Amino acid sequence: MTERGRPVPDALLRAAAQEGRGRLKIFLGAAPGVGKTWEMLSEGRQRRDAGVDLVVGVVETHGRRETEALVQGHEVVPRRQVEHMGHSLGEMDMDAILARAPQLALVDELAHTNAPGSRHPKRYQDVEELLDAGIDVYSTLNIQHVESLNDVVASFTRVRVRETVPDSILERAEIEVVDIPPDELIERLKDGKVYVPHEATRALSHFFSKSNLTALRELALRHAAQAVDAQMVEHVRANALAGNFAVGERVVVCVSEQPHAAGLVRSGKRLADALRAPWSVVHIETQRNQQFTDIDRRQLADTLALASRLGASTASIPAMGVVDGVREYCREARATQIVVGKSPRSWWFELRHGSVVDHLVRTIGEVAVHVMPASDEPARGRRRSRAPGVWGRPSHYLWTLAVVAGLTALGRGLVRAIDLGNIALLYLIPVMFAAATFGLRAGLFAGLASSLAYNFFFLPPTGTLTVNNPENVISILVLLGVAIVTSQFAARVRAQADLAGSSSRQNAALASFSRQLTASVTQAELMQAICADIARLLDVRTALLLPSAQGPDLQAAYPPEDRLDQIELAAAQWAIDNEQPAGRGSSTLTASDWLFHPLRTSRGVLGVLGIARDDAGEPLRSDQVPLLMSLLDQASIAFDRMTLEEESLKARQVGERDKLRSALLSSVSHDLRTPLTTILSAAQELRKHSSNDLVLAIDTEAQRLNRFVANLLDMARVEAGALPMKVEATDLFDAVAGAVHDTRASLQERAVQVDIVPDIPLVRVDPVLLHHCLINLLDNAGRYGDPGTPIVIRCRRLPDALELSVIDRGPGLPAGEEQRVFETFTRLAGSDRVRHGTGLGLAIVKGFAEAMGLTVEAANDVDPDGGTTGARFTIRIPDRLIIAHLDSEDVP
Repeated sequence: MTERGRPVPDALLRAAAQEGRGRLKIFLGAAPGVGKTWEMLSEGRQRRDAGVDLVVGVVETHGRRETEALVQGHEVVPRRQVEHMGHSLGEMDMDAILARAPQLALVDELAHTNAPGSRHPKRYQDVEELLDAGIDVYSTLNIQHVESLNDVVASFTRVRVRETVPDSILERAEIEVVDIPPDELIERLKDGKVYVPHEATRALSHFFSKSNLTALRELALRHAAQAVDAQMVEHVRANALAGNFAVGERVVVCVSEQPHAAGLVRSGKRLADALRAPWSVVHIETQRNQQFTDIDRRQLADTLALASRLGASTASIPAMGVVDGVREYCREARATQIVVGKSPRSWWFELRHGSVVDHLVRTIGEVAVHVMPASDEPARGRRRSRAPGVWGRPSHYLWTLAVVAGLTALGRGLVRAIDLGNIALLYLIPVMFAAATFGLRAGLFAGLASSLAYNFFFLPPTGTLTVNNPENVISILVLLGVAIVTSQFAARVRAQADLAGSSSRQNAALASFSRQLTASVTQAELMQAICADIARLLDVRTALLLPSAQGPDLQAAYPPEDRLDQIELAAAQWAIDNEQPAGRGSSTLTASDWLFHPLRTSRGVLGVLGIARDDAGEPLRSDQVPLLMSLLDQASIAFDRMTLEEESLKARQVGERDKLRSALLSSVSHDLRTPLTTILSAAQELRKHSSNDLVLAIDTEAQRLNRFVANLLDMARVEAGALPMKVEATDLFDAVAGAVHDTRASLQERAVQVDIVPDIPLVRVDPVLLHHCLINLLDNAGRYGDPGTPIVIRCRRLPDALELSVIDRGPGLPAGEEQRVFETFTRLAGSDRVRHGTGLGLAIVKGFAEAMGLTVEAANDVDPDGGTTGARFTIRIPDRLIIAHLDSEDVP
């Protein structure tokens, strides 16, 4: 909190950090096709005409002639070519732009993922580097690419966007919404101004429906309004401007330890939802908090936890008075609506202490105050019990009397040397000592005791409380008044010091905890640091568990030897499943000796932290709950960061491994192709002149090796995404017949039963790729089926698809391995039945099928009695690829 009229230091520092950096402007749209790139280029042309040095870093025109016309006339920095898996990809040339050092750069598609090998994995990171170099940037973004809205968009569009931009980028940017009505955008789609016609038709029936576009438009407008509102508040704080600048509504709910506070939170939630406004819940810490019982503290902690679950930001602010604290917080938060509760009080109570609500309404200024009356039934049924020691310990008053007695003895020794008025001043010493050391009540007691001692021992007639001289009466009253005022001031300073000390201790604890987490290098070190530090700060035992298929798995504990029983594991699992605390001290599974709190992040619950005490008492004192919540928030963020870093490292390792494997596949297959061709030609010539078994074996094995090399080449093309396709109308019966003919030799005379209904329709696929799929499936069935049993090829028409299945009549697939069979170089248990095979055939089938828009799945074929009759591999052809009536365009 800051003094009125002074800038907020944090806001001032953030504003100062932007000095020397470029400014980012984002043209935000609800969906592709609204005209973001057009608007960016148009405004760029205006800036260029005004004399601004401008270059085009990268602009995606998508073949739109109008957009390409706007690019003309701008200086375009040539793209840098990046080789990736046999393709040359054009990416923004960062070095060229930095060397050119323009005033403004146009960078399209902020959420774009750069090609592997680029300086940064994401384009928004390129933009950050340009901004750090002092270059202004214009960029474009669709609302579905905002990180915090990714799940919201996916919930109604059924499309999850993989390329996202952190919200922090938008928070620092100027945002211009590029908006057109959904009907107009749909017309643009139909006219082919967004996608090519056949893609536009599909888009209209999926992502670009009117309901989706309307929801996306609302999201874009609302998010832009929230971003502008946040930037306005930041500017107001940095420049110490007065007023709440109520462009958008902001709701603050004030809560106390009373039971009706939970109702206030729910009322505030309803009000914020109705206003579509951000909201926060605040508790003002005063001296009265020292009088709270454990019940009061737990009630307050439950209220703040409820507010956090409902989506509010929570705060506990120290202040000398409730009204002062509320006013200051609302001024900092620029609140426009306040929700407070008014408890039933007697007229005598309000006469002595006043009404917080009435005082707030009179002094809050231009802020709407919603007063929610609280029922007096809970208060009557719950008699308030003051915490023990409110009036202080008896020793406090004994020490006060001892100091008064000492000053009296000193005064008696000095009475002949100094005036009585100066002796009266000496009695301010015990008053200030008692008030500063023991509190206001002890200070008032010291003032009363000093007045009586001064009267009894120094004012004539001494030895009595009688005062003969009226002037002495004035001296006593002045002494008493000064003592009272001095004790109040001293007590207030002590209370402020206590509040500041409490706040500083908590901040120091959080800072120390943050340093420990930052210093952790591995996830194991991080988990152990979380357990050790929380155990040290709260004087408890701790355990951290991660979810697994077998249940919560204990990963770290302090002390390390802690082990958990079944009831503790059940409480931990409940906390993971429900994202709520469970165990002792909560409302669920209280038989457990441990209290488990979930570590919640934007990606869900990553784990749970368990807390217990050695004496088997309550895991936490009520005054420790706010500190624990702050520690859990920091731990969740650090744990989420570490998890993302490890996942990113694994992804990079997998990418490097796949890159090396693809290069090896390509190299080996090409190096084998030339000598193998020679061997095949020689074997065929030898067979023309001899039918020797040795010659036949050479030809057979060479043919098999040729298929392996072909599989290597096909796998390399699948992983590179370089599959040439020629889609045409294909007869499945002819495709099956051709595959059976080409695999007759490798099937070693095994019979093939073809079960295809005669009226099966044509399908629109690539016949060459389908042929390869069937050959690999038949070859796989020939190697893993039981000798002497037939291979079955079955095709059936379903309401929404065609299913083409190959059944091997073998032992079938192991349970749970139905998906793993399609992984590269995978051979499952039971593959020792055959000695040859690369584990590529089924991976190629999956790659080719997906390239054609088909799906493939593996399962066990069962007979009517439920027994396994072999492994069944099914290619599913969706209805959109089935040709009901042969048109002229389907004729090859």
